[in-house]
Amino acid sequence: MKKFYLLFLCFSTLGFAQNKAEAEKKIREGIALHDQKKYDEALSRYNEALNLDKNNPFALAEKAMTLEASKKYNEAIEVCDLIFKLYPNGDNKSVYVTYGNALDHSGNLDTAIKIYDEGIKKYPNYYHLYFNKGIALFNAKESTKAAEAFQNATKLNPGHAASYNALAVLDKSNRVASILASGRYLILDNKSPKAKVNLATLVSLMKRGVSQKEDKTINITFDQKSVDQIEKKIIAPNDFSITDITLTMSAALDFDEKNKDKTEIQKFTNKLTSVCESMKEVKPKQKGYYWDFLAPYFIEMNDKKLLEPFANIIFLAIQDKDAIQYNEQHQDKIKEFYNWSKNYNWK
Repeated sequence: MKKFYLLFLCFSTLGFAQNKAEAEKKIREGIALHDQKKYDEALSRYNEALNLDKNNPFALAEKAMTLEASKKYNEAIEVCDLIFKLYPNGDNKSVYVTYGNALDHSGNLDTAIKIYDEGIKKYPNYYHLYFNKGIALFNAKESTKAAEAFQNATKLNPGHAASYNALAVLDKSNRVASILASGRYLILDNKSPKAKVNLATLVSLMKRGVSQKEDKTINITFDQKSVDQIEKKIIAPNDFSITDITLTMSAALDFDEKNKDKTEIQKFTNKLTSVCESMKEVKPKQKGYYWDFLAPYFIEMNDKKLLEPFANIIFLAIQDKDAIQYNEQHQDKIKEFYNWSKNYNWK
């Protein structure tokens, strides 16, 4: 009888292990189908996995994510609730993201933000929670809080392109801040359709306030808010008033006779150089996310003579012929830039 029991136990354990292995295979298949946006097929695989290994936390988490992606928000929420009930001490950070997203997309913004906050309290270093909270706050028309959430996401993951893109849009009224966010975004993504739009916006911001009339006279308009802050000696977080004025004056030089034969990239680089030099000069008196986090990146870039490769990298977003030629002929400078950027010490 004892031998029979041990033999039964052995076969049961073996069967359980085989079921678990087969379930994991089904989950991997489901993930691949999800990535191909074949959501119904992915859900079928997850259900097969759950039949083999009941309440497998990985299968449940992936199922919730696919339900959310396929706009079955109530079902996604139910699965997330089940995960929290079954595995209250599990690694549920991605589940909080799925839960919050399902609530956000179903119009329950306040509850979604509360869920993100619960997740952040448990997983304060998980940047996805801050990013998705930022989206919910933006949808709730709380732009200032949304920007703060995106800023936190970049501090936790300086390579998160989507957060910089969001900041560039949110802070467009602060021209220099938006330029810094766009510039960082374009280093991380210079290939997508979004990158093309982002570069066009960035170039437009760099030229704002300056135009040439038919009689060749130059019209210069300074940002009134920047002028007022300088005159009143107002020092506020993320105040780039002096640098904004400097950029406008630099943009006027685009129409100077000595610059008439320069390429768009060369003119862009000249303007960005003036921005970096101005920031370096006034930075000791400034504060705020952009001054503390992004400005030093560009200041060091300029100090190391890397603005030229930077500009030629981001202009690939529009397949600029001069940028293509530069990237082909100066691979050493491109490599130097990427090595520096990759190893930059974010603070």
